[in-house]
Amino acid sequence: MVALALKDLGANYGRARVLSDVSIDDLKSGSVTAIIGPNAAGKSTLFKRIASLIKGPGLVELSGTQAGPRTICYMPQDTAANAVLTVYESVLLSAKQGSSWRVADEELIEIDRVLKALRIDDLAFRGLGELSGGQRQLVSLAQALIRNPEVLLMDEPTSALDLHRQVEVLSFISETAKRDGLIVLIALHDLNHALRYCENTIVISNGKMVASGETNAVITRTMLREIYKIDARIEQCSQGTPLVIVDGAI
Repeated sequence: MVALALKDLGANYGRARVLSDVSIDDLKSGSVTAIIGPNAAGKSTLFKRIASLIKGPGLVELSGTQAGPRTICYMPQDTAANAVLTVYESVLLSAKQGSSWRVADEELIEIDRVLKALRIDDLAFRGLGELSGGQRQLVSLAQALIRNPEVLLMDEPTSALDLHRQVEVLSFISETAKRDGLIVLIALHDLNHALRYCENTIVISNGKMVASGETNAVITRTMLREIYKIDARIEQCSQGTPLVIVDGAI
């Protein structure tokens, strides 16, 4: 069991402070946390700061120890393709990051397992440049999972997927987190997906954390009005799942 804590985390672009004072205690193994907020609120910046891709004040700690690059894997929004590589080659390269280039049979078996689990094994020997945006997102997810991280940061990983694949992938992520003890942080725009698949939610607005906690307690009519500027209700469907119903923009 591991736990992730963020202590007074901030981030700078040049001299400009773009993220301030994000503090979260003990996100635990097996948990999925939604990062929500308006466009340009600072969600991607938060992920880059946790992954040490940009500098800023504060600490990222994993089970009380300052986290290093091998424990945290960041899946960005941008899935620009290197057309020279095949899907299989790109996942293999991800598996070998930071280790010997000698490839073991077990690693090849694991690559096959991940591609099959994501139902992209039929794309294994297709060039990345031939793929659709949604297919590239799935390859990016395979590249992240094959590294066996303890913390997985996913920046809008379903934005290019159709509805069927969105549900399939989010279910897979939730199940994988529980089975493998991953800590997953996932930026989402669909708040109903956050309510369904994420135990916890963090709200980012104007470069600051404005709320965090259990998802059902964070996504409220008041929060939606103040942060998203919409008039909306939270109602339960016939199966007891809470849903956001939007009545209009304010």
